[in-house]
Amino acid sequence: MNTNQPSPADAAAPSPRLDVIGLVTGDMAASLAFYRLLGLDVPPAADGAPHVEVTLPGGLRVLWDTEETIRSFDPEWTRPSGGERVALAFRCADPAQVDTVHDRLVAAGHRSHLKPWDAVWGQRYAVVLDPDGTGVSLYADAS
Repeated sequence: MNTNQPSPADAAAPSPRLDVIGLVTGDMAASLAFYRLLGLDVPPAADGAPHVEVTLPGGLRVLWDTEETIRSFDPEWTRPSGGERVALAFRCADPAQVDTVHDRLVAAGHRSHLKPWDAVWGQRYAVVLDPDGTGVSLYADAS
C-alpha cells in the first residue's frame, strides 16, 4: 500500500491556508511598540497581555505571545539563538519610504541591521531588528 497517496477524504478537503504569523517576545510592550511604528493597529491596552492578535486586511493574523506563555504549554521551549529561521518583510510605497521608515525605527531606539541600499535585484532594501532581535525587512521596487 502506498502511504503517500491521499485518501479520498483528503482529496476532497481544501488545502490548508496560511492563517497566522506568530511571534514570541520577551517584552510585549516593546515588541508591540515596534510593530505599531510599522503600521500594525494594536490597541495600547494590549501591552500587558500575555497573548495578542491583530487581523490584517485580507484576513492574515499576527500573534504575539510572551516567552512565559509559550513555556506554559511547552516547558522545554528555549529562546532561539544563532540566526533567524523566519523573515518578515514590509513593502513600502517607494524607495524613499524605505529610508524614512528605517530612520524612524532607528530614531525610536531600534537597531539597524542593514542600512538602506539599492539591491542588485531591483529593490531599495533595509533591515531593522525588532526588540527580540528578529530582522524585519523594509523594501520597495526601485524607481
